[in-house]
Amino acid sequence: MIRQILQQVIRKLKSDPHYTIDPAVPTTALITVLKERGFAYLRGMFRKPFLADSQGAFFAGRRVQILNSRLLHLGSSVTLEDDVKIDALSRHGAHIGNNVSIGRFSVIECTGVLRHLGEGFWIGDNSNLGDYNFVGAAGGVRIGSHVLIGQSVRFHSENHVFDRTDQLIQEQGVTNEGIVVEDDVWLGSGVVVLDGVTIGRGAVVAAGSVVTKDVPPYAVVGGAPARILKFREAG
Repeated sequence: MIRQILQQVIRKLKSDPHYTIDPAVPTTALITVLKERGFAYLRGMFRKPFLADSQGAFFAGRRVQILNSRLLHLGSSVTLEDDVKIDALSRHGAHIGNNVSIGRFSVIECTGVLRHLGEGFWIGDNSNLGDYNFVGAAGGVRIGSHVLIGQSVRFHSENHVFDRTDQLIQEQGVTNEGIVVEDDVWLGSGVVVLDGVTIGRGAVVAAGSVVTKDVPPYAVVGGAPARILKFREAG
């Protein structure tokens, strides 16, 4: 009976009535999860008044840093794990959808330098960033819904101009085209996505790949630079 109650509470916290828990997970572990989520919920409640808006439950881990919080927009059931840092300073701010989790030690940086205000960051419903992700969103990073992103994935939506040799690279400015990751994509651990890239719906990017050009929908790519290995089959 106690276990059933705990499962129902966790489903509610996850905002997913169909969320299932492995029967092998002990009741004591479920109690620990609820205790940690409870503390995270309280920390989120304290931060909500300082945000641009928050549509529902907000779970904030330990030592979470939010800079320029009035530009951060949250959906419902958003989780920022321990030591996440978000700087929302940008033209359009940072927008995080419903039931999104941002893994431990991840950084979302919407502007690189103050002389060039960044575009911003968007991530859709039911997506996640794994631990130790870095999102450089100066040129704009848009991630769709139901996107799975592994650990130590990096997005760089900005490039330095380096054509001239009579001038320092840092004085030649930058270019920004932006990055788009469409719905239902899986990015494996250690993937690097460079500026100007669009990753099509349903694509899979193998761990450790460097994505330098567009990925077609439902393609499986891998390597540095990433190349098409095959296409996913329907059915």
